[in-house]
Amino acid sequence: MRTAPTEQPSTQRTDRAPHAAAPLSALGQVPWGDIRDATGSAAGIPPLLRSMARGDAETARAALKELRGRICQYGFVVEQATAPTVPFLWELARTPQVTCRPQIIQLLRNIADARQWESVAAVYPKLLNHRENPVVWERRARQAVRARSGALRELLAEQDGEINRVTAELADALAE
Repeated sequence: MRTAPTEQPSTQRTDRAPHAAAPLSALGQVPWGDIRDATGSAAGIPPLLRSMARGDAETARAALKELRGRICQYGFVVEQATAPTVPFLWELARTPQVTCRPQIIQLLRNIADARQWESVAAVYPKLLNHRENPVVWERRARQAVRARSGALRELLAEQDGEINRVTAELADALAE
């Protein structure tokens, strides 16, 4: 099994909004079938991200709920696919036509706050000796959220009060 890539799958600048012409265009650069999410192969993540990008409000929320269960549930980064998914979450959070943007930003905050595996490893250090190390997944996922934090200013400048509120919460989490 391959380890999830740590580099960012998108080459777009982090201080500007994504290009409207090609949302999620970098999805094919991630070897989704070779990495895992909570259900097994992470190959199901791109269709969920596309549903979030293009679906009506109900479809987008359902896709986000399923995605959350695959990458970060109950405050745990559950598998290696979380970090490669984060840049796409940032892209969707910055795309005005996406209907579930506040919930996406909340998911980014949950990922930024995730330290449960580190806490478990502090009590059970043998966890760090496993080939599939969830502490590494958790750290990579948090790093991926931080890597795109330049978008916070843009999101805070929006006129939507809910987006401002959840973005401020994310900014606070990243400041800690």
